[in-house]
Amino acid sequence: MALTLAEASKLSNDVLLVGVIETIIKDSPILQSLPFIEIVGNGLTYNRESAAATASFFDVGDTWTESTPTFAQITATLKIMGGDADIDNYLIATRSNVQDLEVAVIQLKAKAVQQLFEQTFITGDATANPKSFDGIDKLCESGQTQSMGVNGGSLTLDKLDELVDTVKGGKPEILLMSRRSRRIINKLARTAGTFLETDRDQFGQMIQYYDTIPIGVSDYIADNQTQGSNNDCSSVYAMQFGEGAVAGLTGPGGLQVEQVGSLEQKDATRTRIKWYSSVALFNGLKLAKLIGVRP
Repeated sequence: MALTLAEASKLSNDVLLVGVIETIIKDSPILQSLPFIEIVGNGLTYNRESAAATASFFDVGDTWTESTPTFAQITATLKIMGGDADIDNYLIATRSNVQDLEVAVIQLKAKAVQQLFEQTFITGDATANPKSFDGIDKLCESGQTQSMGVNGGSLTLDKLDELVDTVKGGKPEILLMSRRSRRIINKLARTAGTFLETDRDQFGQMIQYYDTIPIGVSDYIADNQTQGSNNDCSSVYAMQFGEGAVAGLTGPGGLQVEQVGSLEQKDATRTRIKWYSSVALFNGLKLAKLIGVRP
């Protein structure tokens, strides 16, 4: 069963782990929504549907032709990510509130883990860096890619609707974009005499919706991508989440916070945050992107 990190944290009795998870997901629209499948082993081999089965009408006595969906076999390998948070023993001894110091140091490391996952989720390329996993930009199939033109172009609401419709089997569960692209959509909505819907997430932060679809903003979607002769372009991603769409993969136990203890090389105590994780796309029709979005 796939669980989001927020749901998984409710099952843990480890106060430190719960705090780390809350820190990681608080500012990440991806990790707030992405469900994770726990797998045993170092990876998952699965079949990605590449062509759907067809049906036909037949006359009496016709020869029936067989049609089954076709699949491509994909293997997603768990990758090791994380970092160590060291707390100097002198500071532990001299600070009046040791717990606050420990929490502050671990929170900073947790944010670093969140930023690394979010960046890799979008731009990861296991070919360029075998230690990482492929992100949605590489996982997205060519037939699911919309373009603003050979050299890019100005975003329109019609083109955004086309992106939404490229995701099949229901509406996308998130539109992921840069801050600049969100500003463009806000401007387009105001020009059309309307405004984007807003609501609060589980942390009380305001989020916007386009056609009832949450808008997620990521600082790891660049606004200087090259499209033809222009290098001021960006991308917008639309996707569904789940075991039949885009899902995260995690090793047994999920995200782990490990107390390493006192160090030999320096007068400090170490806490390690580690995560064996990856991303899988189970159905290519559940992920689409729009490229060449210019200001």
